[in-house]
Amino acid sequence: MLRFIASRLLQGLFVLFALYTITFFLAKAMPGEPFTTEKNLSEESKAYQRALYGLDKPLLHQYFIYPKNIITKGSLAISTSKGRPVKDIISQSFKVSVVLGLSALGIAICIGVPIGVISAVRRNSWVDWGTMAVAMIGICVPAFTIGPLLQIFIAAKLSAIKVAGWGDPQDILLPAITLGLSTAAYLARLTRGGMLEILSQDYIRTAHAKGIPPSKVITRHALRGGILPSVAFIGPAFAALISGSFIVETIFQVPGMGQHFVNAVIARDEFLLLGVALFFGFLIVIMNLAADILTGILDPRVRIAGNAAK
Repeated sequence: MLRFIASRLLQGLFVLFALYTITFFLAKAMPGEPFTTEKNLSEESKAYQRALYGLDKPLLHQYFIYPKNIITKGSLAISTSKGRPVKDIISQSFKVSVVLGLSALGIAICIGVPIGVISAVRRNSWVDWGTMAVAMIGICVPAFTIGPLLQIFIAAKLSAIKVAGWGDPQDILLPAITLGLSTAAYLARLTRGGMLEILSQDYIRTAHAKGIPPSKVITRHALRGGILPSVAFIGPAFAALISGSFIVETIFQVPGMGQHFVNAVIARDEFLLLGVALFFGFLIVIMNLAADILTGILDPRVRIAGNAAK
């Protein structure tokens, strides 16, 4: 298991290095500069700001000094648009994104996994066809369509739920549903596929032949292997729910981390863009690692195959 985890960590470090390199040079390629504002600063003021933030240094020096400061000082630099440490900006908004992401993931699991199991058990029945048709619709319909529909048909008619805003516990409901529905649709299809593969195995037929009740065959024998594709998907899905929620955050006025992506690009704030991108990359690597470990625990063949490949 330790070798399995070590190999995944090395892969994660390579991914973060590649992500940093791509984001750094894309940020440098953005037109304009962080200090081009409506105030029309003088060239002397711009030169002072560049020197203050280290942007007057050679490109390779800037490329290497940023990860060095992260490793040695734990610093993600200072945002050029907000004048605050990027680490503080992330820590303040991350709590909101985590609450929203966990709520959306909980909704997705509670809806998607049971639907996938039922669909697999009732294969080729009207239940199977109907649930998979609904799941396909859930995959195809984007969040910027679902969100306004929920605002119109639910929030506008229920006084207890606000159309937009963040502060009360019930404010989590609509954005979490908007985020969670598409993930639930993916989970339903993945769970159905995994369960169908397991239900066709010889040991499942043997369990039925021994007279074990169908419900126990599903819960005790088939479910553990059948949900493996969903378990592998949950890790990156959670990270994606947090990092890709800026559309939902905009619709429902949620003060999460997604807004910083857009604001950093508009303001040409490369330090904020790098910090947020690396943080999300780190989060995805960790969640993928957790999903791989859980998959290895549920199915030792995955762990053994990973060690053999190494």
